[in-house]
Amino acid sequence: MPSESPGRPSVIGPAGEPMTIDDLPPPNTKRWVVRRKAEVVAGVRAGLISLEEACERYSLSVEEFLSWQRLIESHGMRGLRTTRLQDYRRNPGDDLEFEAAQ
Repeated sequence: MPSESPGRPSVIGPAGEPMTIDDLPPPNTKRWVVRRKAEVVAGVRAGLISLEEACERYSLSVEEFLSWQRLIESHGMRGLRTTRLQDYRRNPGDDLEFEAAQ
């Protein structure tokens, strides 16, 4: 259930309920289920947290966050069921090493 914090801005979250910054996933989140991704996107869109703060807080790349946002815009929350996390966190030289190994 969303927390009601006096003096904290509240917005409508992805589940249609009021959401404050206290309702965002904890900074140590490792398992990114659809609901948590949608909460972070909603929090950034509503100004509860900046894009830069969200990326730092959750160790996300800007590209990863923007992919979540695009998936929601294109496919709704169901689009968040899969991500391309490995593409965003892969080292640039990985493709060269893969090709050399073949």
